[in-house]
Amino acid sequence: MGKIIWKPGTFEYPIPAIMVSLGNMEKSNIITVAWTGILNSDPAMVYISVRPTRYSYNIIKETKEFAINLTTKDLAYKTDWCGVKSGANVDKFKEMHLTKQKAQFIKCPLIKESPVSIECKVEKTIDLGSHTMFVARVLSIDADEKYIDEKGAFDISKCNLIAYANGGYYQLGKKIGKFGYSVQKKKGKK
Repeated sequence: MGKIIWKPGTFEYPIPAIMVSLGNMEKSNIITVAWTGILNSDPAMVYISVRPTRYSYNIIKETKEFAINLTTKDLAYKTDWCGVKSGANVDKFKEMHLTKQKAQFIKCPLIKESPVSIECKVEKTIDLGSHTMFVARVLSIDADEKYIDEKGAFDISKCNLIAYANGGYYQLGKKIGKFGYSVQKKKGKK
């Protein structure tokens, strides 16, 4: 059997399912985003894409900042709920019993329950059609201490991170290799 042809669309899966916090400590919101990713290493740059019809869109346009909060198996229900409810009608932090944590470089609250929060400052917006891409510089990465190993490295395997694929949420599995392992010399071989 060969491959079949589908109409062009979004099928580059899996991708992160993240909760983006925005606003300020008094008046904040959370939007669930799957259209997100890394754009550059130096300087560290990321993006999120948001529909202009979403309540959070104008808040990000005005404040020019947001926090990306990675999500876990334990946060899956809350992640989905924050994606289907509008912040215009509900306080998502309150309704989902999520804790606001003060950020270091932005006014937006971080989500304390997230293993990693990324503080972002918007540098550019690009209207693409159905979505607008917010290109942002990473100002800080706030990592929960319980995921730092004895060598001071972040142990992502302990987080139970989730991803989004074709309408579903999936828990990430076990590590099967590391960058460069395909060309790494085996011990005892020359």
